[in-house]
Amino acid sequence: MQPDNDPATLVRRLTELREEHRDLDVAITKLACDPACNQMQLSRLKKRKLKLKDMIAYFENKLIPDLDA
Repeated sequence: MQPDNDPATLVRRLTELREEHRDLDVAITKLACDPACNQMQLSRLKKRKLKLKDMIAYFENKLIPDLDA
């Protein structure tokens, strides 16, 4: 089995991604409440959060066995 497909590795990576996603959510919420916030920074954080969401979905799908095999 390739290390990339090792379930333990995938779960560990998924946990890291979810934690970073939660942290970004908190940071975005705090920044959005600040009327003097940097809109460019807020936009970057939101894009990063969306990318993390896609990566989380990718790793979740890798953990689901292929039923067509």
